[in-house]
Amino acid sequence: MARHWEHYPHGADLGVRGIGTTKAEAFEQAALALTAAVTDPARVRARDRVSLQCEAPDDELLFAEWLNALVYEMATRRMLFSRFAVKLEATRLSAEAWGEPLDARRHRPAVEVKGATYTTLRVAREGDAWVAQTVVDV
Repeated sequence: MARHWEHYPHGADLGVRGIGTTKAEAFEQAALALTAAVTDPARVRARDRVSLQCEAPDDELLFAEWLNALVYEMATRRMLFSRFAVKLEATRLSAEAWGEPLDARRHRPAVEVKGATYTTLRVAREGDAWVAQTVVDV
């Protein structure tokens, strides 16, 4: 199964799902789904690098922390990201995210993501793939 991301409907909010051959790839793909909630990731140049670290007691909470760390960086730096490199070690995540400052004319943001919720929160192996998903508040 090829790695990819997708959205799924959930009331007034939006589900983001990442699928990959590794758990780290699933986290990376879900981050792309997060960006895709705001704009087409192909419009975002992977120009500037930001380092992120998170820690949580289990995979699901770590995934929510990861997405919320990205939401925080997007909001405080006024940036969008289009490329991610995630490393997972037990209950710790370290990552690099590449992107650029928000350009409203070029990026045409559709919504502002307020944060990841615990609704439908799940990180699990399904056959040959890893799936990481949750609903984000938009």
